[in-house]
Amino acid sequence: MGHCETDTLPQQVDLREGWHLFLTEAGAWSDPSMCSDDVEAVEATVPGTVAGALERADRFDRTDPRPLNDLDAWYFLDFAGEKPGPATLVFEGLATIAEVYWNGEKRADVTSMFVAHELAVTLTGDDRLAICFRALAPHLDKRGPRARWRPQMIVPQGLRLVRTTLLGHMPGWCPPVQAVGPYRPVRLVRARSVTPQDVRLRATLDSDGVGHLTVSFLGDGFDGTPELRCAGFGVEMALAEDGRWSAELSVANVEAWWPHTHGRPDLHAVEIHVGGQSHAIGRTGFRRLDIDRGPDGSDFSLRVNGVPVFCRGAVWTTADIVDLPGERERYEPLLRTGAEAGMNMLRIGGTMTYETQAFFDLCDELGILVWQDFMLANFDYPASDPDFATLVHTEAEQFLRRTAASPSLAVLCGGSEMFQQAAMLGLPRPAWSGALTDSILPQAVEALRPDVPFVANSPSGGAMPFSPNVGVTHYYGVGAYCRPLEDARRAHVRFAAESLAFANVPVQSTLDAHLPVPAVHDPRWKARVPRDRGASWDFEDIRDHYLGLLYDCDPVRLRREDPPGYLDLSRAVSGEVMEATFSEWRRPQSSCNGALVWTFQDLLPGAGWGVVDSTGLPKPAWHALRRAFRPVQVLLSDEGTNGLDVHVLNESDRQRAMTVEIVCLRDGRQPVVSGRRDLVLEAREAITIAATDLFGAFFDTTYAFRFGPPSHDVTVATLREGEIAAPVAQAFHFPSGRAKALLAGNATAGLVQADEDWVLRIEADRLLQSVHIDCPGFLPSDNWFHLAPGETRDIRLTRTDGGEWPSGEVNALNLASPVSF
Repeated sequence: MGHCETDTLPQQVDLREGWHLFLTEAGAWSDPSMCSDDVEAVEATVPGTVAGALERADRFDRTDPRPLNDLDAWYFLDFAGEKPGPATLVFEGLATIAEVYWNGEKRADVTSMFVAHELAVTLTGDDRLAICFRALAPHLDKRGPRARWRPQMIVPQGLRLVRTTLLGHMPGWCPPVQAVGPYRPVRLVRARSVTPQDVRLRATLDSDGVGHLTVSFLGDGFDGTPELRCAGFGVEMALAEDGRWSAELSVANVEAWWPHTHGRPDLHAVEIHVGGQSHAIGRTGFRRLDIDRGPDGSDFSLRVNGVPVFCRGAVWTTADIVDLPGERERYEPLLRTGAEAGMNMLRIGGTMTYETQAFFDLCDELGILVWQDFMLANFDYPASDPDFATLVHTEAEQFLRRTAASPSLAVLCGGSEMFQQAAMLGLPRPAWSGALTDSILPQAVEALRPDVPFVANSPSGGAMPFSPNVGVTHYYGVGAYCRPLEDARRAHVRFAAESLAFANVPVQSTLDAHLPVPAVHDPRWKARVPRDRGASWDFEDIRDHYLGLLYDCDPVRLRREDPPGYLDLSRAVSGEVMEATFSEWRRPQSSCNGALVWTFQDLLPGAGWGVVDSTGLPKPAWHALRRAFRPVQVLLSDEGTNGLDVHVLNESDRQRAMTVEIVCLRDGRQPVVSGRRDLVLEAREAITIAATDLFGAFFDTTYAFRFGPPSHDVTVATLREGEIAAPVAQAFHFPSGRAKALLAGNATAGLVQADEDWVLRIEADRLLQSVHIDCPGFLPSDNWFHLAPGETRDIRLTRTDGGEWPSGEVNALNLASPVSF
């Protein structure tokens, strides 16, 4: 089923309130009749988790979580006054080993948190529903078929035998918050008469711009023959012998769905008209997806509606590690933050959990593509066990039906790092894959979502699964492996489903509120810094490596002698590395077709992998990605003795008249040479211009020839459109490094009111690096940006907590003294 409107579904009630939770020792109660007042009850809401209920009762600390897998958790709900009669209980997700009782009788056993269940019941007017979540720990101790490899990052190894999330079981980066409870809705459903039920939608787009919509549903008692309508077109439906009405509708010249960086994510309502009534059964978007693997089969480029799309974004974790929420209101602020950063793809990795339809509804609306792993990662799973294989097939089938109408679903993948794990441990190629990735999952995708490309595993494709120059890789050359920035080109990355993991430092207000401890060596700080289990280093060490490389300083000495300065450079450096790497990957001559940063959001406050902190506030790295991901962009690339290349990109769906300007500055303020050119770029066009062509003469822009001392320390490229004074995009190149251009400058800052928001107007007399704005209660539209001299930069300040008058401070890495406003 796709996105369906509630007025067409059977009458349903979300059983959200009135639940009571009891925790007991494993096996203490064999059935609900043993419930005793000796055990204290905790009020709980559904959907929710045991950890969430305990946290709201002040009995659980997510920063120091108590184990939950060794306890039984009983949920009770009493029904009083419900109209007697038949009904169906729907359980959309129970984590993980559960028993369902109705009026004391066990009616269902659950063995996967990823499989939904339906239970027919008869209401009497005085009923009790009980769900027992049995302790998972004994199941994790069981022995299964011998594993050919054992991953280090996940514990215990018994998780490969149980269909549950790996969140909470990955020491080194994920707090041990164990998922237990009815984390997805429980509903009571009564049948309605004369309404479409079990609705199934599928929408595709052909190369001629004709959309094709296939719809089927169950229903009887209609007054006439139903008509399917969408986008101004309609067709009568036919009734098959199995009782399903079905039709295929062709929609000529339909407005297609696009990722928001390349066009509008148009969605269309789908309706059934019958007997003078209209039933809204959902909505969908028309788009066409395919993977271009190039003439030799080594490439990996996602094409949407025939157009190559450079996919950029991040790997999603969860909206909250305690609640594992699936409600629209919990997703929306985060997903809008992603879209505002220019992200056009999010990946849900195999170590996480399936998100709800609300997640995909928002991605449909926002124009965000979704790379979806099935929930498999790293392990050698017992695919030969028929019960296990059936569970995986069922969860895949349910997920594919649930998201069938979502145009945002762009890639389906058989899991994360299973091939890589086997290859790194020396197993031969035939051992990397198995029935799950070779047959069970691809067959389910072909049957239910043939419009979505399937990738067997991430990474995969090359001589080694993780080889970056073929297929899909997880690229950490720049990053964990401390390779120079030039490795982003040298590695010939095709598509990075993960990349650029750093311990990204959040803004100071987040640290002051949630982690007010000395940075780096305080154990409470270090506990939030991600590391690979068993490694002698962590991702703060990685960030420090690039801090020293880019800013020519000793991070150990700096953090001892100037802790605030160390934190500011730490905030700046990960964003600088990300911008530089994506600049390389997005230039027209690059082999790269997309890259996703690891990860989107943190699980706890601190210097985690996320570019958004756990409170939902963007980190400095987010602002860097926002600049790196602009669909209309100017980039600079150092081509050595070939000089500096200027790349101008227009990924949008319309022609643009623009002007590109370039200037080289000595001492961060004195123009040495400059040039400009008016351009007209067609939709989806990208061009490359040699800087010397803009200057009209030779100039050693990259300082490659070294005829004497360098004549400049920074080159600034600016892209403008029409009469708009503010630049559309800017790029900076430091021929002798960033440190050489850290010359003290001065700035002014003033407030201007604009509609309901405020604008902060900033000017500088010298190039300022990593200008940052601290304005409590307000979110700047840009932050941690470079500011060229003589340029006026207007930064919109958006209220976040109801504050009326913004006040704060502007600073920069090389500002002589902070400026208050």
